[in-house]
Amino acid sequence: MKQYKNILVYALVNLGDVLLTTSATALLRKAYPDAKITMMVRPVVREAVENNPLINDVILFDYKAKENSIGKMWNMVQKLKERKFDLAVSYDRKLRPAILCWLAGIPTRVGPEKVFDDVPSRVPWFYTNTIPIKHDLDRTLQAETYQEIIRGFLGMEGHEVPVMARITEESKRKADELLNRLPKADKKIALCVKGTFELKTWPKEYFAEVVETLEKEYDASFFVVGAPGDRQYSDEVIREIKDVQVANYCGDTTLVDLAALISKADLLVTVDTGATHIAATTGVPMVVMYGCTSPDRWHPYNENTRVLTSGETCCPCHVAADGCPSNPKPACLWNVTPEMVLEQCRELLKENI
Repeated sequence: MKQYKNILVYALVNLGDVLLTTSATALLRKAYPDAKITMMVRPVVREAVENNPLINDVILFDYKAKENSIGKMWNMVQKLKERKFDLAVSYDRKLRPAILCWLAGIPTRVGPEKVFDDVPSRVPWFYTNTIPIKHDLDRTLQAETYQEIIRGFLGMEGHEVPVMARITEESKRKADELLNRLPKADKKIALCVKGTFELKTWPKEYFAEVVETLEKEYDASFFVVGAPGDRQYSDEVIREIKDVQVANYCGDTTLVDLAALISKADLLVTVDTGATHIAATTGVPMVVMYGCTSPDRWHPYNENTRVLTSGETCCPCHVAADGCPSNPKPACLWNVTPEMVLEQCRELLKENI
């Protein structure tokens, strides 16, 4: 096996996907324990990969297809040339970073035949090694798809799990400070109520029913987590909840703070979103409700996870970002009922007494 000493990996995708790619980087680290591994990501996910035990350095590339000027692209090419990488691995199959690595003259450039879909693409033209992905993407964990890139390139076997950035003492203190604002209770239950688009977002009234029931059955305090942009929607969910105090911490944490905060919860009730995959790295017990997306593909790497889906024949849905074209109350969301969620919550809370 050829030895590489200075490796660039890149994933200019959303938070959850970036977390899942770290399982593949863990395989790469196992193969090259002494190599310097640099990761190129979008600024919004920086905190998940900085101070990460798998990664030595981070390059930020603010990828916006309509705004990246030739000058900005060329500056990045020069930066990559200066670093003298001997291997580049693509996890995302985007065109611009593939071109950057080609123009920078990185001698070995590895990428997948497919990673999100089967749409023909010119991107592999810029790879020196294109790795075939033979499994069904919708029926295989996405982290395994990323790992197959490394296994296929290196001819190795094995499976690894995603790795979050180290939780710092500062983040632990921040988590304690937020938890100390809650009413004193035996259980601390976290909620993540908003997905990245409509068909990932479980109904507000369903969340309200779950919280109201859990409050009656357990001595529990509740808090919502999420990105700054989730705060307004989370306030709307909280207003649906009757006679239960729920704190809204959306936007109050960094990604590492979020990991620290969730790690101290007794239970997380969440939709399929990036925070779910951060939570999975902490081992927190959690119930995840899937709408249009498939748990076969997006199941978190966490043995304490219970996933719920109604298994509609139209799912996974490939028009999901635009909402359901046939139903204002999509069956994939509304058929995952509060009672289904409560049953799994009770099981997890019982197991973790």
